[in-house]
Amino acid sequence: MRSVPQHGADFSFALSRDWVSFTRMAVEPIRYYDRYSKTVKTEKVYGEKWLRYAYDNPVGRFFVWAVARRIWFSKWYGRKMNKRSSALQVLPFISAYNIDVDEFAKSAFDFRTFNEFFYRALKPDARPIVADERVAVMPADGRHLVFPDVESSAGFYVKGKTFPLAELLGDDDLARTFAGGAMLISRLCPVDYHRFHFPVEGVPGEPRLINGWLYSVSPVALRRSLTYLTENKRMVTSIQCPQFGAVVMLEVGATNVGSIQEAFVPGRAVKKGDEKGLFAFGGSCVITIFQRGKIRFEPDLVEQSAQHLETYVRMGDRLGTATDSVF
Repeated sequence: MRSVPQHGADFSFALSRDWVSFTRMAVEPIRYYDRYSKTVKTEKVYGEKWLRYAYDNPVGRFFVWAVARRIWFSKWYGRKMNKRSSALQVLPFISAYNIDVDEFAKSAFDFRTFNEFFYRALKPDARPIVADERVAVMPADGRHLVFPDVESSAGFYVKGKTFPLAELLGDDDLARTFAGGAMLISRLCPVDYHRFHFPVEGVPGEPRLINGWLYSVSPVALRRSLTYLTENKRMVTSIQCPQFGAVVMLEVGATNVGSIQEAFVPGRAVKKGDEKGLFAFGGSCVITIFQRGKIRFEPDLVEQSAQHLETYVRMGDRLGTATDSVF
């Protein structure tokens, strides 16, 4: 397979000093902008003490390297979350994180395991999908960062800390297709709804597994190394869309994610907002990439990302508008 050229086709994106400042200090809380309240909030991090010990302490980092990043560890934890006794954790979790039970497709008392609660379905009207066919929507609930033009976005990247898109996608030719494109990184916390959806209509191809480690994708971990996103297990799916051209989605596994389960039929057309799949227990990440000049992200996403703040937005809400312009 040919290597990706350095100019144009190298979607080489880097961990910037500004990104580092966004997730740098262990003692700093994780803050994000809430689209709905239009305020900056502090994230209540599930397992925060453990995460900070694991990624900010030499002994903890050795444990991550030796144990926590390995698939067997997450499978072991996933089995615990599939035991009937784990259902006893559901109501305390809902209470601790103030989760809206009115959105649930079934009663909070009816979940037989914690994992069943974790990848719960929602009522059909809980996540309205923006109808305009030229509007792409968020693929998941979570905290989102956008990169309208990764190659030329000043202030996001630092020399010497790059990795090419080919490493993320595991395919030089696909990296060439998306050279100079726009990227959305959607971070799902354990408290979030953990099913992911198609952001555009179109025809999805066969999902491709790239095996890897299972590091955490929390900002606590990503400040240590953004390359965890290219080292972790991930699924890659290409979508052909009438309005946006080629789009690629990646579901990135993480520590204690029991599995990534796809729920669509390759080659069969999907509607915007259709369910694509789900994550079993754990924090997770969905990455969506558009070709160069094909999307104009919503202004609040661009503004907050430029200030190094993630924006909380729910699945089905506006991501950006199709454009025929060429940068």
